[in-house]
Amino acid sequence: MFVGVDGCRAGWFAVKLTDGFKWDLGVFEDIKTLWTNLHYSAVILIDIPIGLRDSGTDERECDIEARKILGNKRAPSVFRAPSRKAVYSPKGKASDTNYDLTKKRLPLQTLNILPKIKEVDALLSKDKSVRLVIKEIHPEICFWALSGHHSMPYSKKKKEGFFERKRILQSIYAETENIVDKALTVYRRRNVARDDILDALAAAVTAKMGFGRFLTLPEKPPVDSKGLHMEMVYYVPVLVSQACGWDVHLRSEVSRRMSSIKSCHVKKYSM
Repeated sequence: MFVGVDGCRAGWFAVKLTDGFKWDLGVFEDIKTLWTNLHYSAVILIDIPIGLRDSGTDERECDIEARKILGNKRAPSVFRAPSRKAVYSPKGKASDTNYDLTKKRLPLQTLNILPKIKEVDALLSKDKSVRLVIKEIHPEICFWALSGHHSMPYSKKKKEGFFERKRILQSIYAETENIVDKALTVYRRRNVARDDILDALAAAVTAKMGFGRFLTLPEKPPVDSKGLHMEMVYYVPVLVSQACGWDVHLRSEVSRRMSSIKSCHVKKYSM
């Protein structure tokens, strides 16, 4: 089972894909419940920061690299990750705590997902076996990689952004239309937003296509004080890597990868 997960108002929305074309959907109240039900999965890719700094002004390398790759339009979608102490600070004190430790306050977007960051961090810090299965992704990096190294022109909250992301998934995964239609029908928008559905599906498709062949940002991820890798995983489909003229398994330097991305001729890649 290959699972993609995105946070939603109702908890966590999950798309589950099998080796064939079978799939299932689910909403879980908290990450412990999700893990209890999906622990047998080959991999679970989740849109949440994993691996947190304790202090210092430096941001996580994966966040810095992700913003560079996505460019000006989509870079703001990569929120500043909190320090671990800020995550566990009393309600209303997180931004102040983060400032004391890093000299940076937390944006509203990060503050809104602190409870979910805490859930995941607590689970992975306590159980090392979970770390082998649950990995961090960023949906915009997934779409960038799956589309042939293109950042999305439109925000995912806009109609145009929804359909451009959906078209990318349709071009590489045949069940996309059925999955999206089912999710839109079964779940209310107040519980699972339209973009939650596509973000989780992008993660699931990345999990299925890239299992055993993931790339990471940064290429050599550091670990935090709990032993958690500070990384984002993604996958470049074979056709994309061939069109861009680079071997995804042999590329060893981020600077060379970034240079290759810039010179990629997407017209060689048929969506």
